[in-house]
Amino acid sequence: MGGAAVRLKGALELVAGGEVPVRIRAWDGSEAGPEEGPVLVVRNRRALRRLLFKPGELGLARAWVAGDVTVEGDLYRALELLAGVIWERGEEAPSLAQSLRRADFRRGVVGLIRLAGLPLAPTPPPEEARRVRHLHTRHTDRRAISHHYDVGNEFYSLVLGPSMVYSCAYWSEDDETLEAAQRDKLELVCRKLGVGAGQRVLDVGCGWGSFAIHAAREHGARVVGVTLSQEQAALARKRVADAGLTDVVEIRVQDYRDVDDGPFDAISSIGMAEHVGAEKYLEYARRLHQLLAPGGRLLNHQIARPPRMDETAYEVDSFIDAYVFPDGELAPLGTTVTQLERAGFEVRDVESIREHYALTLRRWVSNLEDGWERALKLVSPGRARVWQLYMAASALAFERNRIGVNQVLAVRTPESGSSGLPLRTRVWAG
Repeated sequence: MGGAAVRLKGALELVAGGEVPVRIRAWDGSEAGPEEGPVLVVRNRRALRRLLFKPGELGLARAWVAGDVTVEGDLYRALELLAGVIWERGEEAPSLAQSLRRADFRRGVVGLIRLAGLPLAPTPPPEEARRVRHLHTRHTDRRAISHHYDVGNEFYSLVLGPSMVYSCAYWSEDDETLEAAQRDKLELVCRKLGVGAGQRVLDVGCGWGSFAIHAAREHGARVVGVTLSQEQAALARKRVADAGLTDVVEIRVQDYRDVDDGPFDAISSIGMAEHVGAEKYLEYARRLHQLLAPGGRLLNHQIARPPRMDETAYEVDSFIDAYVFPDGELAPLGTTVTQLERAGFEVRDVESIREHYALTLRRWVSNLEDGWERALKLVSPGRARVWQLYMAASALAFERNRIGVNQVLAVRTPESGSSGLPLRTRVWAG
């Protein structure tokens, strides 16, 4: 069948230098490409304008969020097929300047411009964050956290389920419930930290209070949880009250840099350190070291990316920076361990739980898709589409080892040299 789809497929293949791996349906109803598998639906010419104005991941994300493109069929399969074109071209992928020297590339761009029409710079969807340089001041961090978390506790409840834990679960079997796997993760953190009755625990980036409640209810700890999100804090306090734990759990809207009532016996940082940034990471590590009592433990649960051959710096993902985690930065595991050691910590254990996050994300996507109509009543269609794409693409990224997640256990070892850890640490007793 001819029409816009054939012309679009041909132009995209000239630009990409290879076949488009999915079937395309254009705005005029025409189709082109493989008969089997998912279909990339290009609903209007504005989608092409977005791709031309911001080639690559960000342009495609804008088109997805705005509803200019969608997928019919298996979204995961579509993303797998498109990964080699969009995300996984590797360090040897040609630069724009190199591509422009190819006659086929130039002809493809001209073809896309003719199909797209004018204007070529459509306004970004309203869900896109207003970004500034990654300053990581108290003000910019508060604004970034608000963009991500203050979108409604009901929406997060729909996606995360009753556990209200927004970090990687810890699975034993694929058919285990999400709530059980999240409970097991909270218990694993408590055991690694050696949380016991009467101990003071600081939960940095406490979210909706799930870890604080677990540590207090199951292990008798006294917990201070800090978050920059007003909405998170409000629900966390209600959950603490409903659990009858207001005398042992305190939830604060506070920057971790402003916590001044240490020392604590243990500190949990679960899915928070990704927000800290390269320039502030050593300050973060040193501050947590100062807040711990001698012999105190830190559990740093953090997403990482593989190192590149020629650098160890932090990395920002354009789609995630614009729509999900403004100012979020991912570093290699080795960089994180080095910074913790520079701050004075003794790193005692590192556990990779990469596959666990893929399983978690797939459950969250299912929750969102099962509750799609309710989600659209809680947030904008664009915001729901952001989450659908972000979580599905992230699940594949974890499965393909493009990113990982690690639990790093570190100790503020006292001058005596006694870490207080058992000889066989993976027992996690005491």
